[in-house]
Amino acid sequence: MIKKPLILVCNDDGYRARGVMELAQVAGEFGDVIVVAPVNGQSGMSHAVTLNQPIRLKTGEMCNGKPAYACSGTPADCVKIAINQILDRKPDLVLSGINHGSNASVSLFYSGTVAATIEACMNGIPAIAFSVDDHSADADFTLAVKSARTIIKRILESGLPTGTCLNINFPRISPEQFKGMKICRQTIGVWKEEFEKRVDPQGHDYFWLTGEFSNDEPLAEDTDEWALSHHYGAIVPVSVDFTDYPALEALKLWAL
Repeated sequence: MIKKPLILVCNDDGYRARGVMELAQVAGEFGDVIVVAPVNGQSGMSHAVTLNQPIRLKTGEMCNGKPAYACSGTPADCVKIAINQILDRKPDLVLSGINHGSNASVSLFYSGTVAATIEACMNGIPAIAFSVDDHSADADFTLAVKSARTIIKRILESGLPTGTCLNINFPRISPEQFKGMKICRQTIGVWKEEFEKRVDPQGHDYFWLTGEFSNDEPLAEDTDEWALSHHYGAIVPVSVDFTDYPALEALKLWAL
């Protein structure tokens, strides 16, 4: 008997978020689905793992009809504990999202959603992160779900290059405005942070992080930010190998 593909679904917005429920639903069209997601939102946690306290699993939960485990840890923890303790075999695919908010450009470095896919990729599992540029709880995931069907099917059939996962983002537009998917590179840009100084009721100072994204190449048509601003979905292949190979060759010439 041929087993159905085993698909692990996770996110960083928490196991009750609408985005992960939508993703679990579409994943179920292609195989057996297990959801392992944080108990609470873990946005901005990047690839953090829990070292100074135990990780707890809340079992017996359901996510849009699929069995779910609510994990007290981070998104990376969710993938680790799923592979090590929950699943009886390595998943054929890991899906992360659908994130409430864009993870384009340098935002992927901060993203728990993308970190979950990178963790899977480091374990030799094809993985895809899905995000929509809409932070609202009732965000419209129509475009992401429709495109996910095509992409999941393609990856299950053809796989991904070793060491590569996909970071996929969608603009906040109506389906009628959507121009399709575009293969892109990561935009060069930076979050320009500001810390707003406040005073608590006891008279003690505290700081609240604010800021905005600064795009260093707004006219570059091969970037994810350009694609999103022009009504495309952006697919960026992400490598788990951070080595800068041109710099590696240049450094070999150093006399040390």
